[in-house]
Amino acid sequence: MRIIDAPEVAARLVPSRLLPALERMFRDGCTAPARHHHTIEVPGAADGTLLLMPAWRAGEYLGIKLVTVFPTNPARGLPAVSAGYLLMDGRSGAVLAMIDGGELTARRTAATSALAARFLARPDARTLLVVGTGRIARELARCHVAARPGLERVLIWGRSGAHAAAMAAELARDGLAAAPVGELDAAVAAADIISSATLAAEPLIRGDWVRPGTHVDLVGGYTPAMREADDALIRKAHVYADTRAGALREAGDLAVPITHGVLDAGSVVDLHGLCRHEDPGRRDASEVTVFKSVGAALEDLAAAILVYESA
Repeated sequence: MRIIDAPEVAARLVPSRLLPALERMFRDGCTAPARHHHTIEVPGAADGTLLLMPAWRAGEYLGIKLVTVFPTNPARGLPAVSAGYLLMDGRSGAVLAMIDGGELTARRTAATSALAARFLARPDARTLLVVGTGRIARELARCHVAARPGLERVLIWGRSGAHAAAMAAELARDGLAAAPVGELDAAVAAADIISSATLAAEPLIRGDWVRPGTHVDLVGGYTPAMREADDALIRKAHVYADTRAGALREAGDLAVPITHGVLDAGSVVDLHGLCRHEDPGRRDASEVTVFKSVGAALEDLAAAILVYESA
């Protein structure tokens, strides 16, 4: 069994290779049962969550990601999310590799959003706004820019201005034209693509702020109680998701507007439909599009196969 650590994963999951691998997996499909959620009690602190995410392609590969989410970890100097990925032979079940799950998750998440933006953002998009300052937010900025060379500037907003400034400086050192912003409403109004990766329980992005032609990428909320965008944005947008069933079941950004009568569940198109060209994606320059990402096991499998086969 190979042990593939974070630096190796990072070196192998570059956007130019990862986006095509994800597109092939969304186009061709795989077996991916619903993820398993388990609540883990933590004495004296908020409950943690254990997620089990299996997926396989018959006769090829079988994999499962093990994820823990412990929300009070940052106060202890630890990451809130930890993960490992186990890749197995699809014919024998033999374990092939244990892969660093944190790096794999961050990179496949960002690449999935960048893949969706190929179908949903305007070709002439020039300004990217990243809402959030965590690990996923950093990868989103890098991957969107790598996948779309026409982006000329990256705006960074965070609840902490200091964190936003630090992230912008880090990205600038990597060669991105990044700058922190203080007013979220003005930044939203200036952006062509908005990519949000926060743990917000109440909407941060208001539909009234979003101008025609904007593409909004919602990554952070992964439970029905979490929301990054309000009903007004969902009402004015054509809505897409990485996996329709998962997003409708798990994402407050879609589930709550459905209960409010704002969104018709049947109108949500997933990334399978885009990659199979069953839906045209963006229809005109003035359309507002929303992509809701909840993360899917097929994304992990595609990334893990790429890591293993490029060793």
